[in-house]
Amino acid sequence: MSEKTILIVGTYDTKDDELLYMAERITSQGGGVLTMDISVLGDPSQPCDITKHDVAAAADSSIQAAIDSGDENTAMQIMARGASALTAKLHSDGKFDGVVILGGTMGTDVALDICQALPMGVPKYVVSTVSFSPIIPADRLSADIQMILWAGGLYGLNSVCKASLSQAAGAVLGAARAVEPPANDRPIVGMTSLGSSCLKYMKLLKPALEERGFEVAIFHATGMGGMAFESLARQGKFCCVMDFALPELGNLLAGSVINGGADRMLNAGKANTPQIVAPGCLDLIDFAGWQDIPDRYADRPFHEHNRLIKSSALNNEERRETAQAVAERMAKSAAPTHFIMPLQGIEEWDKEGDVAYDPDGLAAFTDEVRKVMKDPIAYTEIDAHINDQAFADAALQIFDAWVADGTVKV
Repeated sequence: MSEKTILIVGTYDTKDDELLYMAERITSQGGGVLTMDISVLGDPSQPCDITKHDVAAAADSSIQAAIDSGDENTAMQIMARGASALTAKLHSDGKFDGVVILGGTMGTDVALDICQALPMGVPKYVVSTVSFSPIIPADRLSADIQMILWAGGLYGLNSVCKASLSQAAGAVLGAARAVEPPANDRPIVGMTSLGSSCLKYMKLLKPALEERGFEVAIFHATGMGGMAFESLARQGKFCCVMDFALPELGNLLAGSVINGGADRMLNAGKANTPQIVAPGCLDLIDFAGWQDIPDRYADRPFHEHNRLIKSSALNNEERRETAQAVAERMAKSAAPTHFIMPLQGIEEWDKEGDVAYDPDGLAAFTDEVRKVMKDPIAYTEIDAHINDQAFADAALQIFDAWVADGTVKV
């Protein structure tokens, strides 16, 4: 087994013992370590490979400037910028294989930036006193970040916190040894969906696209999935996106925490990636099971999907608003966009006799779609349901045309 090197990041002036303990755990298992100090005021007990001065310089600043700011938040944001830039450069240069970062709220704030600076597939572990806390907004989390609570370790080593620190050390080294990074040997189509009981088109599209020589990555559009989709779209990882499940956008407009972030539906366009879009599940609104329902929705019946999610329906006016929001975001794209409107329903329960069947609501949505889907957005209506073969065929026809004319890069 080849040796893997782990980058260890933390404030070595206050957490020297804990960081050195993790380094010992990694080296005892045959791994190598590279150390980065993001402290400001004090110094480590022994030299680090990347000093705090190196970190500050990478942010076009200095430790003295951080100190002179007189504000710890300002100082740590200098260190966050420098650490993120250096981490990305070090990884690009092949200097490490995974990263583990230790911190309280200050260190965690920096850790989240560092992890977002690294590509998917690089093991990223954060040992934090606020792991899983609601104070960490979902949009700060990189797509494949791992966290473990730094329990009982606020000040000094003990048997309780050693359990967390040693697990993190072993986990990041094991992940670095086992990870199979994205191969990047085939162009990737990014697709959004929900579970197949609700949206089924991926069962038809995935094998068809794979037969054409493409890889298909399907993202669960329940908040974090949409954020991962947007993160990769921002990096230009997709040759084309089939964004067919849009409840995260409706949820965003409704104030639900189950959303894909404020930049949902924007990043593919910014990266010049062509988009085929459809309104899958844009008739429903989802709230977290623990979330208080905003007053404007309180009089509606809600279906408890499970203890995590409860759902209800958008009214006609809200459905018009979502159509407008979709068109506004698609119109900002630097690449071609094409919207498909399935006239017979937009999710499995949107069929006659089923629980989400609302022909008036669908008619209002369709009417608004016809008004707002204007140039540069291409528009197609199909007299079919989104889960029908006809919908998949329409999407493939657009995709194949784009491959033929070079819009989709092969």
